[in-house]
Amino acid sequence: MIIKQYRPSIQSLNVIPFIDILFQLIIFFSLVCQFIDTDNFKVSIPDRCKYAADKQDIRTQLTTVTVMKNKDNVDFAVGPEKVTSQSRSATADKIAQLLDSRLKNLSPADRVVVLRIDKDVPYSDAQYALAGIAKSTACDIQLAVLKEKQ
Repeated sequence: MIIKQYRPSIQSLNVIPFIDILFQLIIFFSLVCQFIDTDNFKVSIPDRCKYAADKQDIRTQLTTVTVMKNKDNVDFAVGPEKVTSQSRSATADKIAQLLDSRLKNLSPADRVVVLRIDKDVPYSDAQYALAGIAKSTACDIQLAVLKEKQ
């Protein structure tokens, strides 16, 4: 007579696919957090501005041009993308190209550019951002200011 021994089958949970998904989620959220933070350049806006227009019904996302003071030089950015070039005239051309690529699908009424300038930036440096906006297909320019607390 043959006696069969009863051996319980041991089933284990395969966790390798869960670990793969977890690592993909970590990578995804770390990249998304970097993209969200890139448009928030720190700019110290002039404090003697008394008025700022509030727009409650913004139909489109406005394109921003930022001129910021960095230790001993001035940096420019269009949206979240920093502008780097060899000369200041090339900076104006690069700003115009970036603006045109962002504004090309908008109607002329919606081609609005918001200009943010650090209060410590001299006009001689900020003029290149204005020249770049003038060369682009933008139809309207707005200055970003802070409202004075009353």
